[in-house]
Amino acid sequence: MIKSTLKLVAAIVLFASCNQYEKAPSGMLYKITHGSGNAKPLLQGQFVKLNIEYKLKTKDTVLSSTYGVIPVYFPIDTTRLGKYTFTEIITKCKKGDKIEFTLSIDTLVKMGAVQINEIFKAKDVILGKAEVLDVFTDVAKVDEDYKKETAAEKNREVNAIKAYLDKNKITAIQSPEGVFVVVKDPGSALSKIDTNKVASVYYKGYNFKGETFDTNIKPNDSTAKPYDVKMGTHSVIQGWEIGLQYFGKGGKGSIYVPAMLAYGPQPNGQIKAYENLAFDIVIADVTAKSSIPPPPPPPAPAKK
Repeated sequence: MIKSTLKLVAAIVLFASCNQYEKAPSGMLYKITHGSGNAKPLLQGQFVKLNIEYKLKTKDTVLSSTYGVIPVYFPIDTTRLGKYTFTEIITKCKKGDKIEFTLSIDTLVKMGAVQINEIFKAKDVILGKAEVLDVFTDVAKVDEDYKKETAAEKNREVNAIKAYLDKNKITAIQSPEGVFVVVKDPGSALSKIDTNKVASVYYKGYNFKGETFDTNIKPNDSTAKPYDVKMGTHSVIQGWEIGLQYFGKGGKGSIYVPAMLAYGPQPNGQIKAYENLAFDIVIADVTAKSSIPPPPPPPAPAKK
């Protein structure tokens, strides 16, 4: 009798828990936890600032998250609220609200949003959460707030690099922009790198866990060549443009780059979003940029 009663109580609790979630028109399950205060629901034309996170249920793996970094901002457009995504029910929310939602991988595959691969498996589920941090009616206020968040993120990254260098007893020069440079050998003062030069660089790039993500330093490979950086053309991350100018031909050292001067919120191969990076470098050569303009394109064929 006691066991039967306990099973009944457990079933009632489970049923009540499941009923906390509502179903959006697309079939997405969601739950909104309203914050305190008298804020009004979001309206057409407003701008919302929120944190958002997506996590795979089976592996408890975070796919992406803005918690602890720069939040996202987007305009409320009631004519384009999306389907099978949290924006579908965003107008039910107000400032301070939190959203929990679930997305079926199988459904996302049918929609063409994802493909089954080593990350997304059939029958798996993405657990999402979002929190409405603020609401704006003026795009100028959005820009102002974003700049504050960007500055705060850069400070977090610079402080993280300082802590790493202190922990590992590494002495570095800090540039005004926040790049840290270890100059083991400055190289030739007569062949300094500046925005008018091409720097030929051997490098090894790695994260602060010591994991290498890219290198052209290959001691047993005679075909390995330095990478030519045309300074001032933004062909490399900004941290390189800044750090390389501390060296000349023959220079050696390391550059520690805050994420916002590298790839920022965009993951790149093995590089994660908002990941600070380190590079060991050797300057093989420094040459002047070519002043010869590129040849003009060939004339179009005459019409017959």
